[in-house]
Amino acid sequence: MEIPYPKAREDIVFRELIDRRAAEHPDRVFAVFDDGSAWTYADLRAKAVHVARGLAALGVGQGDHVVSWQPTGADALRTFLGVSYLGAVYVPFNTAYRGGLLEHVVWLSDAKVAVVHADLLDRLGEVKPHELQTVVTMGGPARDVPGLNVLESDALAPGEEPSAGEAPPPLDRPIEVWDTQCLIFTSGTTGPSKGVLSSGKQLAITSAVLYYWLDGSDRILLNLPMFHISGTSLTTRALQTGGSLAVVDSFRTEEFWPMVRRLGVTCTLMMGSMASLLAKLPETEDERATPLKSMLVAPLTTEAIAFARRVGVEWYTTFNMSEISVPLISRRNPEKAGTCGRLREGAEVRIVDDHDNELPAGAVGEMIIRDDEPWALNSGYYKNPEATAKAWTNGWFHSGDAVMRDADGDYFYVDRKKDAIRRRGENISSYEVETEVAAHPDVQEAAAIAVPSEHGEDEVMVVVIPAAGRKLEPAELVEFLVPRMAHFMVPRYVRIVDELPRTPTMKVRKVVLREQGITTDTFDREAAGMRVRGHRFARGDANSGGTARSSA
Repeated sequence: MEIPYPKAREDIVFRELIDRRAAEHPDRVFAVFDDGSAWTYADLRAKAVHVARGLAALGVGQGDHVVSWQPTGADALRTFLGVSYLGAVYVPFNTAYRGGLLEHVVWLSDAKVAVVHADLLDRLGEVKPHELQTVVTMGGPARDVPGLNVLESDALAPGEEPSAGEAPPPLDRPIEVWDTQCLIFTSGTTGPSKGVLSSGKQLAITSAVLYYWLDGSDRILLNLPMFHISGTSLTTRALQTGGSLAVVDSFRTEEFWPMVRRLGVTCTLMMGSMASLLAKLPETEDERATPLKSMLVAPLTTEAIAFARRVGVEWYTTFNMSEISVPLISRRNPEKAGTCGRLREGAEVRIVDDHDNELPAGAVGEMIIRDDEPWALNSGYYKNPEATAKAWTNGWFHSGDAVMRDADGDYFYVDRKKDAIRRRGENISSYEVETEVAAHPDVQEAAAIAVPSEHGEDEVMVVVIPAAGRKLEPAELVEFLVPRMAHFMVPRYVRIVDELPRTPTMKVRKVVLREQGITTDTFDREAAGMRVRGHRFARGDANSGGTARSSA
């Protein structure tokens, strides 16, 4: 798939991009906020310069690391832009970090200056500061933190309000496209989070490909964290197109459509269960009476496609992670549920076995990636040469994801390699099981895991959160799944929970669920007589856990 992406430095380096946009259309709106305020492009440049000057006054220089530990909003946005304008490295922390994980990323950041929301200061005081010396407090008054110099917010933007005539801080040298712009932390599902070194060029290509169909007339919804590649790429794409952002602090299901109308959103990113949660709202005319024109949906389920049609928008899908730059992206309105799109021009992808031998179409293997453009992929894991070397074996970046390519050239995510399930000779994708379980109207979210079988290999277990206000019966869920999936995929065990264990980036920690295993409150369909191969269930028998009836 041919998608042009930026190569010229004036389209990549934030300092040059911000200066150019402010000069071309200073009065055009760059961002609108939930409180009714707005920034023009002239405001954007003035705020970026002002923050850069404030950081420079605190001793931050080009290439230095600066921590941002804040919820999504105006303060987090101007911190990101100011750090990038100075040519420093933006190091965002997840706002859920605390304890040992927080201390780990403080150590890994190598930052001497941090910009921190006031509500998070107490957590920072509970860990060793390592190199950290100065904290600028946002969103509330400063207060003492042992071992740190805590300053009020005006230390980040000293003096008068930002103005268009304020001189930017000088640079030691020009900012290059290969300079590290961000240090983004992985989710840490199996161990301590790793710090991904991302160049300005990687961020620019990622943003341009993820939203390749947008132009300067679009307003992109920024309701995802600024500590994730999603938040930074949304901001970057608005700058690239000369369009605008609608900035809100989070996704709220019941408030979504009124917010989209109020802020004039034309494009949104639907990650994880967002589309599913919105699809389960009652259908109303209000959801069609919006400016929304398109959405990027990942994963692309049958329900997500139906939802996009229902609300009358175009849909796209993709595969990406913090370490790469969108090797797979779809055309408009892909019809194959589960697809991640097709290979874009400039990216190289192979599906390989455990020894990096390429597999044919239709086979499932690990996806490995490289790119025609230098600096388009990550520059390694900071202070972790072992993980860098392992990921970059044989000159390809190893994703750790099991993927399949069909004969048409469409790619399908199957699972994380470590999360695959093998039951009685069949390989099962936990992702595919979760997708079907989540299609049940009483299910909010599900995690599928392998648990030991008395027959060897694995049994399939799903751990499920019911939808708000709904009561979910395990036997009824099994009955729902039988006609939707291969018999060997139907979960034997169902456990209903109020919440799932998560990483600070909200990914499910399946390692914890596997450790918990089959608990006393877990439903076992085989013990209930619900055998699925060649059988169907009468609703009364299934719901009561009675004996299965033959369909013969």
